[in-house]
Amino acid sequence: MSTAKEEVRKMLDRLPDGSSLEDIQYHIYVREKIAHGLQDIEAGRLLAQEEVERRMSKWLGGRGNSARRQDQGKRRFGRRVDG
Repeated sequence: MSTAKEEVRKMLDRLPDGSSLEDIQYHIYVREKIAHGLQDIEAGRLLAQEEVERRMSKWLGGRGNSARRQDQGKRRFGRRVDG
């Protein structure tokens, strides 16, 4: 198994030479989140689709997918367009 330092070196070799520090930080962050997600899967820490939908409904104020899609369809360039 590779050390974290070795994994970062491999990742840096795959990134374009012009990558900013922000780009590098982002790639490290995403890789870490994916690794944690895979560990959760292996440990059986999963949610059923219905549970995810229930939780999302709470976060979105009880609005379902269709209401959210309709609202998104009325947005143009980050502003709400009525009509």
